[in-house]
Amino acid sequence: MENLRWIIITSENAEEVFKKLEEQGIDPVLWGLTDKDFELLAKNFARIRNQLKITNDLLDKYKEYYETEKETKWRYQITQQ
Repeated sequence: MENLRWIIITSENAEEVFKKLEEQGIDPVLWGLTDKDFELLAKNFARIRNQLKITNDLLDKYKEYYETEKETKWRYQITQQ
């Protein structure tokens, strides 16, 4: 994943932040969230991480089940020969 650089812009620092960005040759573009929307974004990411963990755990269980079943069948076939 690519790293993003988050810059907190408030009414107190907006002019300074835009000036610094322009000095660096960066065209400032404002994409904003309210503090409440930022909290919702954080909650959504937490839910996504939780769902990924659930999915990964489920995949691990399937892998364990099928690999164990395959190994058991293989051992059975060897002992029958």
